Amino acid sequence: MKHILLIAALFICQLATAQSKKQITLDDLFKNGTFKIKSVPGFNGMKDGKHYSKTEQLGDTQIIKKYNIETGAEAGVLFDNSNLMVGGKRVKFESYHFSDDEKKILLLNEGQSVYRHSAFYKAYVYDIATKTIAEVDNEKVLHPTFSPDGQRVAYVKNNNLYTIDFYNGESKQVTADGEWNKIINGNCDWVYEEEFGFTRAFEWSPDGKYIAYYRFDESNVPEFSMPMYGNLYPENYNYKYPKAGEPNSIVDIKLYEYATGNTVKADIGTETDQYIPRIKWTNSPNILCIYRMNRLQNKLELLFANAADGKSEVIYTEENKYYVEVNDNIQFLPDNSSFIFTSEVSGYTHLHRWDWKKKKLTDLTPGKYDIANITGVDKQRKQVYYVAAEKSPIERKLYVVNWEGKQRKTITPEDGTHGITAIEGYQYFLDKHTRINQPPVFYLRTADGKIIKTLEDNKDLKAKMEEFDLGNIAIKEIELDGGRTFNTWMITPPDFNPNKKYPVLMYQYSGPGSQEVADRFPVRDFFWHQMLAQKGYIVFCADGTGTGFRGEEFKKKTYLQLGKYESEDQIAIAKWLGNQSYVEKGRIGIWGWSYGGFMSSTCVMKVADVFKMGIAVAPVSNWRYYDNIYTERYMRTPKENAEGYDNNAPEKMVGNLKAKYLLIHGTADDNVHFQNAVMMTDALIKANKEFDGEYYPNRNHGISGGNARPHLYKRMTDFILSNL
Repeated sequence: MKHILLIAALFICQLATAQSKKQITLDDLFKNGTFKIKSVPGFNGMKDGKHYSKTEQLGDTQIIKKYNIETGAEAGVLFDNSNLMVGGKRVKFESYHFSDDEKKILLLNEGQSVYRHSAFYKAYVYDIATKTIAEVDNEKVLHPTFSPDGQRVAYVKNNNLYTIDFYNGESKQVTADGEWNKIINGNCDWVYEEEFGFTRAFEWSPDGKYIAYYRFDESNVPEFSMPMYGNLYPENYNYKYPKAGEPNSIVDIKLYEYATGNTVKADIGTETDQYIPRIKWTNSPNILCIYRMNRLQNKLELLFANAADGKSEVIYTEENKYYVEVNDNIQFLPDNSSFIFTSEVSGYTHLHRWDWKKKKLTDLTPGKYDIANITGVDKQRKQVYYVAAEKSPIERKLYVVNWEGKQRKTITPEDGTHGITAIEGYQYFLDKHTRINQPPVFYLRTADGKIIKTLEDNKDLKAKMEEFDLGNIAIKEIELDGGRTFNTWMITPPDFNPNKKYPVLMYQYSGPGSQEVADRFPVRDFFWHQMLAQKGYIVFCADGTGTGFRGEEFKKKTYLQLGKYESEDQIAIAKWLGNQSYVEKGRIGIWGWSYGGFMSSTCVMKVADVFKMGIAVAPVSNWRYYDNIYTERYMRTPKENAEGYDNNAPEKMVGNLKAKYLLIHGTADDNVHFQNAVMMTDALIKANKEFDGEYYPNRNHGISGGNARPHLYKRMTDFILSNL
């Protein structure tokens, strides 16, 4: 009898504890900062490999201090803006960068976004020794960058490239032909920025004698117009945007000699309908490596160009039956005859060493797993550090191997995800370690993996999470008919009972090479998904065909048919969920943003009786409307692959729609144009289909600013509660 009473008491205690815990509100997510994740702001490993710098904020006072890595002891104040004034205003910064000799600091403030990745800044240079400060320019500029000796800064303004010398005050205008929507110097055009993942389109040579820069001629690129609302008559914002099959900018690479002012054009061949996705200076001060890629993106060549005369030669060629990935994973070795880079030539992303004199390719990391990135190359010890998903696609750990592919070892053995920042000299690393249920912990580690200091453990967030009634999140591999396996995560309601049935909301992104299921914190929209779990929903995510870190064939199977295999997988997974004992089969929904919105739309329109509802935020409705670099990489041109475009376009499938459907878009989305939503809406109306829509005036792809984001999530929450 006593045992029964004890069990009853424990049950009542647990029930009372659960009832006393808090419920998540939208204010917690968007107004109160309840679940703020702390990082290590302003952390920079310094050149001596023994110190790091870090910012401190005390009211309006910003301080950059120097600390000893081993002891954590303060080693000096590098910057203090307490009495630092320019033009009668106190100088502040949003980010900072040292010159190579660490005698000066470049301070960036008042960031003003251009598109999603680039921004104008008010820029200053601070001299640490003299404690003096000077403006880079009297206007906001793009990409202010120190020369290697710290004497000069190059930057872009009004589509032209400039330099300023802080010893003699001399300013130089390197180019003069820049013109909006026509000629760009030193900065990327829209499609290069978005799809090749870089914005600054110039590089100082290692000795500072040359600047290599891009010149984009956008003259023949079609112009896209977006109305911006607010005035009596809306103003049109016009910019160059090449959709699938349309002309690109003609790109030249120029080489400017600072001392003489002389400029030569690098020889990149006579073909103009091609891409130059990267330029990198080699260890030889006057040799520039230029990446050249054909428009189909299935052939990549590396050219070495001489800065003095622009003459070039091809030193490496890679071809692929699908497409070649472009990234920044390349390091030139001091032998001046080889480099280490990542490639998928083996069927997985691996480290390779290419000797261009011997024409020899060596796989340094063989195996059936993918490498995420090169962290750094230690030239003294002849080692390369890299992050890989060796044991499982859902993990990331730091490894080291020598330049011959030997003596490989694991540096961060703990399971989960390790985000690594190398510190000069490779004696130490900053490690951001997370797991699916573990907020980030920032460690300083030695090169052999020893943790010497915890910089941030997010204990406040952990304590805050304990106050709330959160559901369990777990990663699981599921197997469908035919032996296909998929990595998934699932959040269950806090009071989950496997003997009851629950509605399920599926979330996914599904884009080529993406990954939503990984052992890291937080998963996308984690706390909003937890709020839905508190309301009785299971939230489920699966990475299907086309996603990353499972080898080239798994990722590239979607080639020429974007949307086909991805949607078939999500539909099959929804059916699998419907057969689970704890799922209410008739109450399965799906949502996603961008590519995920394309996919949620495709899923609810491809089949009529699997999903009860779907939400699509900023979706592509037909790949004909999207930019050419991304789309043609996976689909080729509409002329070459018309069926691939139209057979998998949601706007062509609207006749099947039975589910409740919510379509959301920003009217000023420069990435996935509002045109996609308009064309989808038109198709739905023609098919006499009922649907819900929500459009956000003057908002871009992220739908943020003002009250837009909380309004958006309230709209989605209400739609789910009403229709699922």
